[in-house]
Amino acid sequence: MQNILAVSGIKKLAGQTLWYGLPGVTSRFLGYLMNLSLPLIFKEPAITADLTLVYATVAFLNIIFTYGLETAYFRFSSTEDRGRLYSTLSLALLFSTLLFSAILWALQDQLAAWGRLGNHTEYIRWMIGIVGIDALSTLAFAKLRQEDRPRRYAVARMASVLVNIVVVLVFLGIIPRYLHTHPQSSLHILYPSQESGIVWFLIGNFFGSLFSLLLLSKEWMSIRFYFDAILFKRVMHYAWPLVLVGMGGIANDMLSRLLYQFVVDLPAEEAKHQLGVFGNIVRLSIVITIAIQAFRMAAEPFFFNRSQTADAQKTYARIMNYFVIICCILFLGLSLYIDLIKWFFEAIDRARWTEGLYAVPLIAMANIFLGIYYNLSIWYKLTNNNFTGALITIGGTIITILLTTSLIPLLGYLGAALASFCCYLFMMTSSYVIGQKHYPVPYPVKKIVFYLTLAAGLYGLHRWLIDLVEHPAVNMGLATALMAVFLYAVQRQEQFRWARVNKA
Repeated sequence: MQNILAVSGIKKLAGQTLWYGLPGVTSRFLGYLMNLSLPLIFKEPAITADLTLVYATVAFLNIIFTYGLETAYFRFSSTEDRGRLYSTLSLALLFSTLLFSAILWALQDQLAAWGRLGNHTEYIRWMIGIVGIDALSTLAFAKLRQEDRPRRYAVARMASVLVNIVVVLVFLGIIPRYLHTHPQSSLHILYPSQESGIVWFLIGNFFGSLFSLLLLSKEWMSIRFYFDAILFKRVMHYAWPLVLVGMGGIANDMLSRLLYQFVVDLPAEEAKHQLGVFGNIVRLSIVITIAIQAFRMAAEPFFFNRSQTADAQKTYARIMNYFVIICCILFLGLSLYIDLIKWFFEAIDRARWTEGLYAVPLIAMANIFLGIYYNLSIWYKLTNNNFTGALITIGGTIITILLTTSLIPLLGYLGAALASFCCYLFMMTSSYVIGQKHYPVPYPVKKIVFYLTLAAGLYGLHRWLIDLVEHPAVNMGLATALMAVFLYAVQRQEQFRWARVNKA
């Protein structure tokens, strides 16, 4: 009976992932395609370095602005009055967002100087707007996920990215072409001579986020002007370590991009070039990150709701197994066929963007480790050991700082990739070892290690073979054959369990 319940739980999570995850995947994928358009619009990677730096900063600020309230909302919504909880946290979020935004606004000139943005303080202003609006949307989106309302969630998420894309297309594509044939048009006022065009990506993001917030007006209208100070104190006692977790996680993810141009031993212009290239490398590997984020959107409320059932640990273990399989398939799909990306960039005269592609598979595997860590992290969230989770993340951050500052000057892109790989490997293994002592889950460790090793080995075999025979047809043929080998191995390993799932 427990096996049947565990299987039904997995099916439920799969359904929730389709509802909550796929809209997120679709919207993020559209944004991902827009980011990949950067090499089509800007020939030199250095031009996009400022954008890479700003968005790395946005990721840090999102953690500060939301300070763990999303996870805390899921944690307390099962034991507290949801209306009172939502109103209390929303009012706190509104006040803190206004406060943090005002502080950043007052420091915009200093922030632009620290980031080597030159006279582009407008980047900082648009960044503040993006972070502030996204923060105000956080609890509204969490409310939709908690109340199982995927359609409103999907519409708001999709609308944000679509508006973003429209703004970028209009102001970086359509209007510049119009102005080329109409030099006397008053629209020229939109394009100061010192402007690189990068700012339109930030403007598009701002209006996309704003439109999404407007679509969530019904959720904002449900807020009552009632603040429960005692409840908020309890929530913050639970949530404050999550700020450390989030900051450490973002540091591990973004620190290499924030520090790259400052630690590499190159002239400033070449350092910006490499930062632009490295930003594009990370965007290529984000296909795995998109899948991880989609899974997390469905999994976090599911894990909390499932925690009181007798088969919770077995369900978590099976979910981890399937999660690793999917991530390995994505890893091989990206790594085995990465030369397609190289050939595309070379065909459009953007060969300089491909100089760091060799680091993409390592970053992709690092992201798989991060995804496994996110799955493992449920133990400290359920057992109220968030501070231990924070210590693990801080340990990863120390590794990131040490390896980023020491390896990037020596190895460049590969050094940054190695820093992420080692950091996430440490976090994954530490969380598993400590978590098994506090909240034992029977994860299929041997099988997971087998899948990860097989995926990495097949990629290594592919690179070795195509070095012996350099021909596009051989390259793609081998990639397809090796992907089939992995799928066959999965089928052999999982056939009996899948048969039980289909019968359930």
